[in-house]
Amino acid sequence: MAPIAPPPSAPTQTGPTLAAVVVTHDRLDKLRVTIDRLLAEPVDHVVVVDNASTDGTADWLAARGDPRLILYRSDRNLGGAGGFSTAMELARDRTQADWIVLMDDDGRPQPGAVAAFRAMDLAQWDAVGAAVFHPDGRICEMNRPYRNPFWNPGAFLRTLVRMPSGRGRAGFHLGDAAYQPEAQVRPIDMTSFVGLFLSRAALIRAGLPDPRLFIYGDDQLYTLQMRRQGLRIGFAPQVRFDHDTLAQQGQTGVVLRPMWKVFYMYRNALMAYRVAAGPWFWPLVPVLARKWRRKAVDYGPDAALFRSLLDLAMRDGLAGRLDRPHAEVLHLSRSE
Repeated sequence: MAPIAPPPSAPTQTGPTLAAVVVTHDRLDKLRVTIDRLLAEPVDHVVVVDNASTDGTADWLAARGDPRLILYRSDRNLGGAGGFSTAMELARDRTQADWIVLMDDDGRPQPGAVAAFRAMDLAQWDAVGAAVFHPDGRICEMNRPYRNPFWNPGAFLRTLVRMPSGRGRAGFHLGDAAYQPEAQVRPIDMTSFVGLFLSRAALIRAGLPDPRLFIYGDDQLYTLQMRRQGLRIGFAPQVRFDHDTLAQQGQTGVVLRPMWKVFYMYRNALMAYRVAAGPWFWPLVPVLARKWRRKAVDYGPDAALFRSLLDLAMRDGLAGRLDRPHAEVLHLSRSE
């Protein structure tokens, strides 16, 4: 596990310097678009962590030759959480960037997004979350930020009112009006790692994401923990990102494939709820269990396997267990 490119040249921008962070694994087709988009923006460094890709990613990156690139190839797949932890450490230690911005290989700034970020008054924010859309212009639901209802009485009441209709999520997630480019920047408690701008001071204070999470929920936990430390996160609708995700939506929300992803999604979500809910966590657990088990309907012939993986995820999440080997998760999900 060693860097395969020299440090980049000196920053090219006046004002706050910016390092972009990208984590990739076997999605060279999407990575090409993201890297080209980033290198067309006024960024000073681009840190890429290649999670042991086998599709020619390493050779393609090495051939780019842009002095702003810092390349790191892992000898094993660290998952999104491990990749972000490594990439953020590299951005912190190998650059002097004032801010870093995070994304997966299928997430990327829309043209002008970095300029819009640089034009902001950043004095009142420790981190800034972008507005994330599908390439066709629809708001990307999986990246919709929220105010934690357990910390905000208004959001809590709105959530309670909407729960009987199955629309409780709308009580604490930002509405569509917040995405209008002219809307004001507003405080949030959670946002995703697609288009999260993080100041150097905030990174040093918050530390690195827990690599043991592997995938899913690392951004929820990280930003919620930032807020618990008193760090200020703003949602900036004028800073716009695309997320070229293939995630499918069913009757009850996102449908995860391959099936091993079910385990990580719900184990890590349970751990995020523990941080968000505080003393309300244990009364909330049976509510979550009933809600999540109803999602089996979207998995058709794999419904029984979904319930089995969900039960395992909840046992590990409640126990705070993060050491189950990925090979075992693959075996239990019949994904070997």
